[in-house]
Amino acid sequence: MFLYITLFFQNVLGFSPFEAGLRSLPVTAPILLVSPLSGRLTARVPVRLLLGTGLAFVTVGLLLMGNLSDSSGWTVPLPGLILAGIGIGLATPGLASTAVGVVRPQQSGMASGANNTARQLGLATGIAGLGAIFQSKIQSTLTPLVEGTPASSHVHELSRAVASGGTGRALQAVPPADRDKVVHAAHHAFVTGFNTIALVSVAVAAAGSLAGYALVRPRDFLAVGGPAQATAKPKPQQAGA
Repeated sequence: MFLYITLFFQNVLGFSPFEAGLRSLPVTAPILLVSPLSGRLTARVPVRLLLGTGLAFVTVGLLLMGNLSDSSGWTVPLPGLILAGIGIGLATPGLASTAVGVVRPQQSGMASGANNTARQLGLATGIAGLGAIFQSKIQSTLTPLVEGTPASSHVHELSRAVASGGTGRALQAVPPADRDKVVHAAHHAFVTGFNTIALVSVAVAAAGSLAGYALVRPRDFLAVGGPAQATAKPKPQQAGA
């Protein structure tokens, strides 16, 4: 969702990249503050509680973010951004420790690589999947709003531009007399699409939270040196022992 939050800041609210970055700090700052604390807790608290609770925070944060309107400013998604940042900070260290904690030490490098690969694959799949839903929702919302304007014959291209952050360039081709109407329609369609994919993300995060609680079991973790000690050959006793 970071991609679409950034697009909201820049293309709907009109902030520069630097200004949009500053308004993303409510997500990144809690991650930096909470992650070290969560890392220390992994030795004291069952990691499934950190994973499940972290994703529960993300779920609530996304639910709060998915309530934008045409008049929403940057402070409207602020509570959701903070909660999502806390949730990411709680879950991330536990995710890494779980990946290497359920395999033998000799396989820790492979487990860490598989964890990173899965995360990158999840990001790419999430952006692609949400992007398809996002553009479809924008187009279905935009079509009746621009009816009767020159933009109606290029609604597919316009919706694609709105979804990808190219609204400004697309609007340059609209006659000045119709531009205000199309701008309002584009912003409304963006907000509607954003709320839709936020709810989709809520469902995914909630499923992940439940899976974290239910599927990460303490018995799956291997004690350091346990498997190696179990397979080691006993040393012969010395005479007189």
